[in-house]
Amino acid sequence: MVATLCRIFGFDQLEAVEDAVQDALLLALRRWPFQGRPDNPRAWLIQVAKNRLLDRLRRAKRWQRREAELERAAVAVPGFAAADPAFAGELRDDALALVFACCHPALPPAAQVALTLKTACGFAVTEVARAFLVGEEAMAQRLVRARQRLGEAGVALAIPAGVELAPRRDAALAALYLMFNEGYAPHAGADVVREDVCREAIRLAERIADHPATAAPEADALCALLLFQASRLRARRDATGELLLLADQDRGLWDRGLVARGVARLRASARGEKLTAYHLEAEIAGLHAADGFGCRAESQIVHLYDLLLELQPSPVAALNRAIAIGQRDGAQAGLDAVDALGAQRALRAYAPRHAARGFFLDRLGRRDEAAKAWEEARALTSNEPLRRFLARQRDRAREG
Repeated sequence: MVATLCRIFGFDQLEAVEDAVQDALLLALRRWPFQGRPDNPRAWLIQVAKNRLLDRLRRAKRWQRREAELERAAVAVPGFAAADPAFAGELRDDALALVFACCHPALPPAAQVALTLKTACGFAVTEVARAFLVGEEAMAQRLVRARQRLGEAGVALAIPAGVELAPRRDAALAALYLMFNEGYAPHAGADVVREDVCREAIRLAERIADHPATAAPEADALCALLLFQASRLRARRDATGELLLLADQDRGLWDRGLVARGVARLRASARGEKLTAYHLEAEIAGLHAADGFGCRAESQIVHLYDLLLELQPSPVAALNRAIAIGQRDGAQAGLDAVDALGAQRALRAYAPRHAARGFFLDRLGRRDEAAKAWEEARALTSNEPLRRFLARQRDRAREG
């Protein structure tokens, strides 16, 4: 909705558009439970938001010149599988256009990604903060500074085209990577996964990879990574909707079609001479998705994490490497590797680190310590299915 209305009203009206969309959603929450849902909810919401925005702009006396043009514009609601052609120098997808508009070179790369997640991906500040492993207040201040910086520089968000697209690609890919992560493992709420968010991240990433102005090996590598991960979405829940770990999943539920698409994208990413973190993560995900997963693959995964940490060090990659060491060399080695990361500030309050400790402590028979680690992970988690999973692990450890 934000992307569609920004295309019509202009990206300089972004804040007013966001307010109008919120107004429309609130009105729907008040009316629909009593009056029923309209036949076309999307069109209803966009029309209400459009009318609210027009009223606001008319009152501000800033819209007379463009009102006639606006009334002639068709408000097209993009479908999930929109197939309009991509021209060499422009973006024909409203959602993708908003992503690239937010990735303005006047902002530092991290601020571009944060603004994209907040504005184009619809993330709450808490979700953006979690993606960056920082506090909510710090992220809110970062977003405010980003908008202030654009204002001070006299920069208005607009849809880039032609040669302006490629320099913004890296930030756009980074935002879609984090967007998919939030769909794959939601920060809060009642869902084990948010498949709609994952699908939209894949759709936009493939648009970037296939667009003549933005195609690049790293774009194909990101697509491969997301497709491999998405192939397991259906298997991440049991029959009752509860979370399942990788080792407990029914591989028969894995989407082999998505795996095949991922393999094709990974092969396409091999062109060129640049190795990126997306290439390495895609190969790791591909090994997990392959049949016959065993010790040899585990050794390969540890090696790939070593390369990843050389190329792009990050606390999360270091934690994943520690877990892979435990899978390869045993629980004590894994626990030692995870504990060695405890001094890193970004990981102190990171629930997956405590959960990994609980897993390895449980394997070692140290039940009381495992239960404590599971509880620490649960206390740092807002996602309800994950909290229930961690509570079950805690209680099982306590009961021996």
